[in-house]
Amino acid sequence: MSPPRPSQQKLPAATKGRYVDFDWYETPKYYDAVFDVDSHLEGDFLEAAFEKHATPSTRGRKRSLEPACGSGRLMVELAQRGWSAHGFDLEPNMVAFTKERLAGEGLSATATVGNMADFKVRGTFDLAHCFVSTFKYLLTEEDARGHLQSVARALRPGGIYALGFHLTSYDDDQKTKERWRVEKGGAEIDCTISTWPADRKTRLEKIQARMKVREDGQEKRAQTTWHFRSYNARQVRSLLRSVPDFEHVATYDFYYEIDEPQRFSDEQSDTMLILRKLG
Repeated sequence: MSPPRPSQQKLPAATKGRYVDFDWYETPKYYDAVFDVDSHLEGDFLEAAFEKHATPSTRGRKRSLEPACGSGRLMVELAQRGWSAHGFDLEPNMVAFTKERLAGEGLSATATVGNMADFKVRGTFDLAHCFVSTFKYLLTEEDARGHLQSVARALRPGGIYALGFHLTSYDDDQKTKERWRVEKGGAEIDCTISTWPADRKTRLEKIQARMKVREDGQEKRAQTTWHFRSYNARQVRSLLRSVPDFEHVATYDFYYEIDEPQRFSDEQSDTMLILRKLG
């Protein structure tokens, strides 16, 4: 049986206010609403980072690539700005939602199903980007290195990769929470993401996302639990050294202020790396 169209997907009903275990990547509509808040700001940053850190190219229309594109929000943002946008994601429902959204806005872009750990694409790109710690879903050093090597193959010489994720403090023994409340498409969504202290030995940190959705007079609650691979600054530097196709040219935080680069260190959790393809 074919999967339901994104507009038809529903969260399972919770009983007496309890949260039901459910993969939130199967509900792109709500996932998109949570993260789409900063898409315009992030689009501004990507274009500014490209102008500041990429080497000039003689090609006409600029090409962007988004591994693990999720709901396609940044693909839409860049396509609206004239970029030729391509993305892929491991979750078919996310890809279907992205295609539907692009078609609904009359944008020319491509979205496919693919694995960010090891991939090949046609042609080369000027810009690649991966935000909201998606990179940390790669749970082994081999997969993380394979991802960076795949991105490097996909970029033209002088193209850049904007890679955003949270660094981990292994001395932090407290659970942390981030909360959002958004309204979009007739739905009110409360989202809480909890992070447990990372295990220094396994380099795994437990993450849980809880969504409370009020829509059509009903309230539904769902939670998704997974693990991220943790990184401190030393571990990131070690990984980057293993992929000599890239040079690390700048670091920013999640305020995305292009004229205020940051020093890359463990003092800064919110980390945006700008990596430039050599050659």
